[in-house]
Amino acid sequence: MNIGGLLKNSMIDYPGKLSCGIFLSGCNFDCPYCHNPDLAKGCSMPRAESDPQNCYRFIESRKGFLDGVVISGGEPTLQTDLFDLCENIKQMGYPVKLDTNGSRPQVIKRLITEGLVDYIAMDLKTDPLKYATYIQPNCNVSEILSSIEIIMASATAYEFRTTCVKPIVTVEVVENICRLIEGAGLYALQRFHKTEMLHPDFFKDANYEYTHEELRQLKAIAEPWVKQCIVR
Repeated sequence: MNIGGLLKNSMIDYPGKLSCGIFLSGCNFDCPYCHNPDLAKGCSMPRAESDPQNCYRFIESRKGFLDGVVISGGEPTLQTDLFDLCENIKQMGYPVKLDTNGSRPQVIKRLITEGLVDYIAMDLKTDPLKYATYIQPNCNVSEILSSIEIIMASATAYEFRTTCVKPIVTVEVVENICRLIEGAGLYALQRFHKTEMLHPDFFKDANYEYTHEELRQLKAIAEPWVKQCIVR
């Protein structure tokens, strides 16, 4: 298991819970705005937290303080040990939240079927038909659509989320995404925060940030399609 880091506590990553986060390294997408470029590239962190046993010991020691564990990345579903990781955490009594790009629907389906995840957050980067242009040239659109269907039909709790950055996300893109997730419980439009990026040159000399007013307009477009839309 390629653990890229451990976030020891967070109040924002698992809705309604104080959580810790395990970041698994390696990703099959190439999002220009990715704010974890080292994790996306599959880099391992030379820290004690990179040892799975040390992660387990830390999580065990926080019983009674933490309310849940978030498994993020990179893309966690690429890791063959993900099922064991989730099972071990569940056996400690913690609910598990998974962050995923939705590229491996069969992994998501198995995690749900076996009761290994309690909350799934799937990133919808843009209109799936535009993934080949902006996200990954060889992306299989049917896998993204399948993950949406599986999550909406089977997940105990879930959200879809889109990082709003131009020109990857536009009004038309939000409209098309909403048609795909019509009736979803929660759709989060995320502000783009200019930090480290995987491909900063992509945004050179470009107006890529949304204003607060523009985000409110996107929210107004999304609200009729889903049960709840938020800007975070």
